[in-house]
Amino acid sequence: MTDEAVRDRSAGPSESGALEPFEVFRQEKDGGPMVHGGSVLAPDPLLALHYAREMFSRRGESVRLWVVRRADVHELDDPDVLAPPLDRSYRKPGGYVMRDKLAAARERAGTSKPKARDKSR
Repeated sequence: MTDEAVRDRSAGPSESGALEPFEVFRQEKDGGPMVHGGSVLAPDPLLALHYAREMFSRRGESVRLWVVRRADVHELDDPDVLAPPLDRSYRKPGGYVMRDKLAAARERAGTSKPKARDKSR
C-alpha cells in the first residue's frame, strides 16, 4: 500500500497527539503465513507504517507487512462459536474408524466377528 493510500484511509493523528499501539504482522516469504512480528507506537497510521517498515523490513527479512491499530484487532474465543456444529471426524485421517463401529454393531446384533479366510486356496 502506498503512503498516499494510507494517508487517505487514516483518520489522521489523534487529537491529543498521544501515541497509540499498532500491531505488525509480517510475511517472511511469498506464500508463507503472516505472523505477528511485534508492536509499534505511533501517533497515526502513516507513521506506524514507516516505523514498521524500519523495524521489520529494513534488512529484507519481510516481503509483506500488515499494520493494524491494536483497538481494531478483536478476539474471538467463545468455544460455542468456534466449535464445529456437527461431528465431521470422518473428514480427518483416522477419524472415522470402521472397526469400532462394526464391533458396536456386532455387539448390538449379538453376533461374533467372522473368522479370517483361509489363504491357502
